Amino acid sequence: MTASPRARELVNVAALAADSKQAEDLVALDVSGPLPLTDVFLIATGRNERNVVAIAGEIEDKMLEAGAKTLRREGRAEGRWILLDFGDVIVHVFHEDDRMYYSLERLWKDCPTITLNVASAAESVETEPATEAAE
Repeated sequence: MTASPRARELVNVAALAADSKQAEDLVALDVSGPLPLTDVFLIATGRNERNVVAIAGEIEDKMLEAGAKTLRREGRAEGRWILLDFGDVIVHVFHEDDRMYYSLERLWKDCPTITLNVASAAESVETEPATEAAE
């Protein structure tokens, strides 16, 4: 079994939202095989507690705009590991220390990854070569 097309669409919405708040190391895992309750995990990292909360808030806003309501939310007060449950998609936003400690990618290493359609702002900005003024 693989993730539904709707789950794949929503994980990209969440990934774009996370990227817009400078989330790092975005990873999407298709967990539909071992977990009958959800299709996709999105894992993201924030640099500090404030960034973690901002990333989670932006994801909730954009997912709501896409028609996905937050079913459950955990960890927002601490800002170290925020879990957002949207049904088909579960988002984990970690502080970098907690992400290394819990290492969800290692726990779910047998699950296939999903390619995300995210180009961070730094990668998408194209600069034109400087031209020297003619004398």
